Amino acid sequence: MQPNNTITLLAGVLAAALASTPVMAKVSPEEAARLSKDLTPMGAEMAGNADGSIPAWSGKWLGAPPHVNYAGSGTAYGDPYAGEKPLFVITADNMAQYADKLSDGQKALFKRYAGTFRIPVYASHRDFRYSDRVQQRTLANATSAELVSDGNGVVNAIGASPFPIPKNGYELMWNLNLPARAWKEDAIYTMALTLSNGTRSLESMDYKILSVWDSPKETVESFGGQQAFALVQTLEPTRKKGEIILAHTFTDPIASPSQSWQYLPGNRRVRRAPTVAYDTPFGAGGFRVMDEDRLFNGAPDRYDWKLVGKREMYIPYNNYKLDDPNLSLDDLLATNGHVNPEHMRYELHRVWVLEANLKPGKRHIYGKRVLYIDEDSWIAVMADNYDGKGQLWRSNMQTTAYAYDLQGFQARVAVFHDLIAGSYLTDRLLNGKPPAKLNSSDYEADYFTVANLRKLGK
Repeated sequence: MQPNNTITLLAGVLAAALASTPVMAKVSPEEAARLSKDLTPMGAEMAGNADGSIPAWSGKWLGAPPHVNYAGSGTAYGDPYAGEKPLFVITADNMAQYADKLSDGQKALFKRYAGTFRIPVYASHRDFRYSDRVQQRTLANATSAELVSDGNGVVNAIGASPFPIPKNGYELMWNLNLPARAWKEDAIYTMALTLSNGTRSLESMDYKILSVWDSPKETVESFGGQQAFALVQTLEPTRKKGEIILAHTFTDPIASPSQSWQYLPGNRRVRRAPTVAYDTPFGAGGFRVMDEDRLFNGAPDRYDWKLVGKREMYIPYNNYKLDDPNLSLDDLLATNGHVNPEHMRYELHRVWVLEANLKPGKRHIYGKRVLYIDEDSWIAVMADNYDGKGQLWRSNMQTTAYAYDLQGFQARVAVFHDLIAGSYLTDRLLNGKPPAKLNSSDYEADYFTVANLRKLGK
């Protein structure tokens, strides 16, 4: 890895041949054997970078580190790096010095909010590892997972990113769409929309998610293609209280399109909601769309997907500060245009760069999307989204933290910046609410039925 951060790993003829073609190949057992050798069990580069600013992967901690007091699922994660201070801070004045490690969206934020936007850079860490089950599933997926439906679906995989050694943009896209996540996620999250004049609107939602893909009960043989169930009930504001969305998603959304139902308390009816997908507006002010949950999540068929390569970037990482029970929303959202940078943490890491371009004849509010995917977790940590005329419109960030009960990385607070309007949305906030429960709730698949949706709506 060269320290000047040029696009690496896939270059020249090889990149041109493989980047956007949904090749159906599996890797050989010999290539899969690189996992846990020169690659980590998840598929990242084991080694650090040339100057040591990115360390080698150690994976020394599984679950809570010895020095962190953790009381179990549903309680706050202690910050394993609480005593650290920033190595340096990037500002509008010195950003040119670090430009090769910044996204176009980050540069645009510095330009738009020159007096307030900052990137505090901390020491980089690669100390945590995933559970043995996830690591074993990743190794098995490497030699069995296949693309179907012209790259728009996945078969013969389960429980972890299906292509730990990706060869093209479709495989990389499915790695971020199907990473190792919580089997059950049960939380009350707040979504806050802050307009350019400081006006703020909040929505609170009760999330219950069951990811069949991640279930320890499933095997490749038993898995039927049902990716996940989700039931999201609005708790506030009062005018929307009681609205419920039920969704079923699949790992081959072309053969089995997602299914959605909606309960509206005003008419006390459950109805099919076939348009709750793609760029359907969602949440506070309809600011973000359905398929940018976790920056991208959903059917991929409206885009052509291109694997650009790898680069070193300053990305949100180990963002335990944002979930501090003592942090108020007023403090976190004190700055117009972006969250209070005092509570953000960035580290230098290698990311995969994935580009999505809208197919001719297809419709979406985003004509182009560039996603930056952490090599150690396959979580999309940043996204630059462009409108139909090619203008950079939204710069989005997905913070992360290693979840001790999950024994894996968890996507946390997402921040969506509208670079034109000057407004921003923060999603999956926990401030003032109990921490999420992961893999410890007692609901099963029968909770996510239309019959139960009707029952809950009464």
